[in-house]
Amino acid sequence: MRRLMMLLLVGLLANQLLIAQGYSKKNYQTTRIQGEVPKLDGNLMETVWETATWEGGFLQHEPQEGKAASQQTTFAVVYDDNFLYIAIKAYDNNPDSIVQRMTRRDAIDGDQVGIQFDSYFDKRTAFTFLVSAAGVKHDFLMSNDGDSEDLTWDPIWWVKTAKNAEGWTAEMKIPFTQLRFGKADEQTWGLQIARQLFRKNELSTWQPISREASGWVSQLGTINGLKIKPQKQFDITPYATSSLETYPEEEGNPYADGSGWGLNAGVDGKIGITNNFTLDFTINPDFGQVEADPSEVNLTAYESFFSEQRPFFIEGRNILSYPLMFGDGDLAAESLFYSRRIGRKPRYYPDLLDDEYMKMPKFTSILGAAKITGKTPNGWSIGILESVTSEEKAKITNTSQEREEVVEPLTNYFVARLQRDWNKGNTIIGGVLTSVNRNIETESLEFMPDAAYTGGFDFSQYFKDKAYFFKFNTYWSNIKGSPLAISEAQRSPARYFQRPDAEHLEIDETLTSLSGSGGNIQIGKTSGKLKFMFSGSMKSPSLEVNDIGYLQTVDDIMQIFWVGYRVYKPFSIFRNFNINFNQWSGWDFGGTHTYLGGNINAHTEFKNYWNFSFGTNINGNQTSNGTLRGGESIRLPGGKNVWVYLESNNQKKFAVSGNVSFYGSSMESYSKSQYASLGLTYRPISTLSISLSPDYNKSKKELQYIDQLDYNNSTRYVFGSLEQKVVGMSIRINYNITPYLSIQYWGQPFIAAGSYSDFKHITNPHADEYSNRFAVYTPNQISLDADNNEYAIDENLDTHEDYRFYNPEFNFREFLSNMVLKWEYAPGSTLYLVWSQSRNEYIENGAFDLQSDLSNLFDVEARNVFLIKFSYRIGIN
Repeated sequence: MRRLMMLLLVGLLANQLLIAQGYSKKNYQTTRIQGEVPKLDGNLMETVWETATWEGGFLQHEPQEGKAASQQTTFAVVYDDNFLYIAIKAYDNNPDSIVQRMTRRDAIDGDQVGIQFDSYFDKRTAFTFLVSAAGVKHDFLMSNDGDSEDLTWDPIWWVKTAKNAEGWTAEMKIPFTQLRFGKADEQTWGLQIARQLFRKNELSTWQPISREASGWVSQLGTINGLKIKPQKQFDITPYATSSLETYPEEEGNPYADGSGWGLNAGVDGKIGITNNFTLDFTINPDFGQVEADPSEVNLTAYESFFSEQRPFFIEGRNILSYPLMFGDGDLAAESLFYSRRIGRKPRYYPDLLDDEYMKMPKFTSILGAAKITGKTPNGWSIGILESVTSEEKAKITNTSQEREEVVEPLTNYFVARLQRDWNKGNTIIGGVLTSVNRNIETESLEFMPDAAYTGGFDFSQYFKDKAYFFKFNTYWSNIKGSPLAISEAQRSPARYFQRPDAEHLEIDETLTSLSGSGGNIQIGKTSGKLKFMFSGSMKSPSLEVNDIGYLQTVDDIMQIFWVGYRVYKPFSIFRNFNINFNQWSGWDFGGTHTYLGGNINAHTEFKNYWNFSFGTNINGNQTSNGTLRGGESIRLPGGKNVWVYLESNNQKKFAVSGNVSFYGSSMESYSKSQYASLGLTYRPISTLSISLSPDYNKSKKELQYIDQLDYNNSTRYVFGSLEQKVVGMSIRINYNITPYLSIQYWGQPFIAAGSYSDFKHITNPHADEYSNRFAVYTPNQISLDADNNEYAIDENLDTHEDYRFYNPEFNFREFLSNMVLKWEYAPGSTLYLVWSQSRNEYIENGAFDLQSDLSNLFDVEARNVFLIKFSYRIGIN
């Protein structure tokens, strides 16, 4: 692998790389409306459009870059004091082939047109407004010169479309309050108009942009003639909800009588502090319409990462983002700010007596949150978030007396992000600061830090029209609290300072603070057909960001090399093709080489619009510092994974995709798995989409952690061989009656079963022979106590029990579903009708029987939530 990497590197450095030739920049001159404004019906019959300046000359961006578009497109832009008006004519010599698919907002399908404005004119940010031929909106905020897209940005704007004998048309009305720009006698903005011809999967643009160029926003054309004053946004949206929850009644439990009513109210708002800066706030927010997290069984010591789905926190999140690593794989989740920390489930669970019942809050209530985002005329991008969550108490009763225990303290969260770009966006510096402060007044919560702070600095420099880059970031953390809290941090799965063989780590039970740091460096090339990146990163053992960020492990020094080759123009049976090679290696701060691996993958789209991908991962032998969960490190065999993905033409009414993956370790008995998934989508009519996504995973693992127990003044690390089977399916039905009225259903049955055998304990984790690293309990040493569902161990065979551990076998069944009727009866004003249902059951049995498990799952009594949410926007357009 290293030899292959060096050959690629030498070839890369020896090759004279050609930077893609850029296209000449276009300019559009707009005019102010004199007289009647457009009616906004999509027909473009008003006088203003007859006198407006129309431009065309669109060229293909995909698939045949630089060639004339298959169908002509023209556009015009006019304005008045408050609005931009855009007209787009999408000519089509075969109007019957125009695809009009009714979908929900931001999930548009079929033929599309759109416009982008770089109103900051910073060459990095573009406000994007798209519409499908069916009249469905899609809007997003593009940042970092096209590297990031905030799909949750939902501005207030209007659009109508119409179909005619010459093709179809779109007419837009965009308030200046929804854009950000500074004061000037005449504005100059970046501009792009684009069209997607669905049946040919062809993207054409007014301003041509090379696919080999680095960046997107920096390549836009310009628009002049805008003589306007900056305007401030003002939107206040109060809401009210009413809910009914039904669930299985629990005899004797006064907190579980089978039903409960709820009323709630709050307010959301967007207020322009200046035209460049907006204050978003929410008071007592409600997210009852948001889907539940997907089901999973996590047998690791590490916390799972779940995507943010709450509207307030996902809109504008790119501004506050500070990733610790790079890329879009597993490392991409690591960040100094993970918004799911705000409003999380309470972390303290009180002990109960045998005759007690408890009512536990499901989540921490968010009293309020506010964020300020924007960009100054001299290039400073600023994002600030402040949120306060309430003190949460659990109610506990034995039916005669009731008491309360605090399970989560009153907490303040703060995030500030600052960036500045200059030199036409080629030089960027930035910083970030976060804080978490908890009001801990009870001894039971002293395992949490009182305060946690993180900060960072980042720098990016681009060269030769952004073809090459150098990036650097660094970050630090500091937590303060009781000796218990800091001890818990040292012993947590991210660190395991208690590892007996880690000479560079040491537990200090007296500490009341803990500080750490990290960072990474990247050098690479992002333009042309041949791209590459070298990167190195480090995370010190004491780094702790999980009070407001997300990070699984530290004590890591990583090196990565990536090279990729792109073929953009169609050839033979291919529309495009790319291939990538990755190599990585890692060490801990004690100098131990912990892992080594590589990956080769390729992706292509065929001329029949099918897609195909495949790849293989090869991992060398590794030294795991976390497998024994605080014990010594252990040597584990490497392995390889092969995967294949195939997707049919999604232009058809019926589309299918499939993915299969196989993994096997170098020691066959250590680990192997097979995974398969299928995606089926059927669109019987333009307003209805039905999707089924079943998946199946079968795995065997010889060393699955179970427990650690005291034995003869030492610790026994108990493991077992696990055979696990997981079946799940995601069901989605979207019925979009109009662009503003839709019914969406999501459901997920999920079954996971784990059967254990060959229980063992670790003997010599660094033995040369894999089989000498553990000892399997003989039938004379282990016996099942069926009454207590525990295994008793007589390790020295003296007929006396030495220790015991629980029977880890499991069968987990869960069904989650969510049905939402959404009606945007006016721009920014919405009515939701929601029905959510959940069923789950956990039994201590590892048997897997799909038919029986499904039957038993739907025999479980359901928990239902019925909710009505009404919001009304009060604003200035």
